[in-house]
Amino acid sequence: MNSKLKNIIIPFVLMMIFNLGINYMLNLENFGLSITPHVGIIFISGLFFGPLGALSATIANFICDIANSYSIGISIFSAIITFSIALLPYKLWYEKLFKSDKILKPGFDDTHHLIKLLIIIILCGLLYSLLTDTITYIFYPRIEENFYVYEGYFLNFINFSSIYTIIILWISEKIDFIETPQKSDKKKNMLYPIVFILIIILTAVNLITTILIDLDYMAYIIITIITALLLFVYLTKPNYYEISKIRYENPISENIIKYFLLISLVIIIFGLSITIDKNVSFMELINADITLLIFFIPSLLLLRNIEKNVVTPIIEFSEIKDFIKENEKIESESLIEIYSKYADYDNEIGSLARSYTNLIKNNNEYIENIREIEGEKKRIETELDIAKKIQQSNLPTHAIDNEFFYVNGFNYPAKEVGGDFFDFYEIDDEHLVIVIGDASGKGVPAALLATTTQAIIKQLVNTTDDPSEILYALNNQLCATNEISMFITLWLGIYNKKTKNIVFSNAGHNPPVIKENEEYQLLEENTGLVLGIMEDFEFVREERILQDGIILYTDGITDANNENDEMYGENRLIEFFSDTSFNENITTRLLSNLKAFIGTCEQFDDMTLLILKVKK
Repeated sequence: MNSKLKNIIIPFVLMMIFNLGINYMLNLENFGLSITPHVGIIFISGLFFGPLGALSATIANFICDIANSYSIGISIFSAIITFSIALLPYKLWYEKLFKSDKILKPGFDDTHHLIKLLIIIILCGLLYSLLTDTITYIFYPRIEENFYVYEGYFLNFINFSSIYTIIILWISEKIDFIETPQKSDKKKNMLYPIVFILIIILTAVNLITTILIDLDYMAYIIITIITALLLFVYLTKPNYYEISKIRYENPISENIIKYFLLISLVIIIFGLSITIDKNVSFMELINADITLLIFFIPSLLLLRNIEKNVVTPIIEFSEIKDFIKENEKIESESLIEIYSKYADYDNEIGSLARSYTNLIKNNNEYIENIREIEGEKKRIETELDIAKKIQQSNLPTHAIDNEFFYVNGFNYPAKEVGGDFFDFYEIDDEHLVIVIGDASGKGVPAALLATTTQAIIKQLVNTTDDPSEILYALNNQLCATNEISMFITLWLGIYNKKTKNIVFSNAGHNPPVIKENEEYQLLEENTGLVLGIMEDFEFVREERILQDGIILYTDGITDANNENDEMYGENRLIEFFSDTSFNENITTRLLSNLKAFIGTCEQFDDMTLLILKVKK
């Protein structure tokens, strides 16, 4: 679903269900005099779906107000309040309310962000209740005089906002749909922090006077109007921060908080389930919330303590993984600074910190000794090992197996790095590129030439589907930079899986083996000229319908010697395939057959193979 359409439809549908739908189903009273589950939708519509979600929920709520027989006047003012309160959590969440804030998407990351979320819910609940109470008094003074509209909406807001937020966060763990703001290019404006502080002060004044002082209602209305105007100013604030990615994929604290919130959700729902009655008293609502708070506050404090004294140290200790590199000293300065905070702890955390410090020290001393002993030899071996990994990472790691064909291969270098390579990849819905090459020489120079050739081919395939033209352009590029007269043999084909036709061109490589009429044989073709020797050489474009498949190989296979100084040769290769069923295990079996033939003899050349099996 389109992102913008999703942000509009989901809040609209949820608001219609939890407002109009539940209202008719349970025949609930208006003005927050019973449970009002839709107020929680106001909160989550902006927090998770952004401005479009806030607007969509507002429109749906307006429709529901009219259907619930509210007057046009109060419905319009209610819509203004709904939109502002819906957008407020979106603005607050992506703001640094505390210096230690890390701006993330809403999630189960730590208690710090859980507390921030609770503060936002309570603040939004207070503002929503204040504004709603005021317009209720203006339009329906008798209602206000006889019932606690303020308290009713506030309790409903924090309860249902909490329920829906927990549920949405659980869903977002599986489906990432949360809308986040883009960072603004505007400079920070100190007006907005000042406005936010004034909103907090006025809300606190309103709350205190409501509880302790019988304030003249006109003064109450004036305070509310000023608060609303400041709120609208604050909602114009742009986002000044980049949204960071969550640093740990599965932090311990996140898993603990998930279970904590799950238990909290069960308690909230249980508390509300006993109040689903249009004649419910506010004391029953309060008692349900007190039940939750008795569990929630001590548990949250306990979680905070565990996170501070256990989870946070463990997470910080785990950062060592980013500093550990094979055959290198650990950059200890920043790590020691972390561990020193816990080294004096007289518990397992302190013991672990001291052990890590000693581990880093001993590891660095060991690495230093290794470098002194091994010297230049060790450095060269390390570099060759890295080069080997890089070269191998450029080769296909998995076969392509579909209803039309199966293609796979292997590369078995004689040294750390070699000059052989193979590659295959689909360039569109019909065509598959297969290529095999063998650079002259051994070691790093041959590996560099092979890697460069492989990269150039991937670029040229995007410009033409004619293998001969690709080899022509490739050859000229290699000749232009070939000061040491190295060369490479190469066979390139483009296979059409629907027509079974393969278009190919050869640049001095061994002829492939094909199977036709139940018999394996070498493909008769123009072998061309090796690449990198002669510029502007015209390679021959050929094509053929494949009946069963094609096998590409390098001379490291056919030239392999055994203890009797015998070569493996093309005949043994053809005989192997004639006696072996052509399936996905054939490359593994061929490699085993080669090793058995070579025996104790040293492998003197790279061995590379690519197999394409036609299915239908």
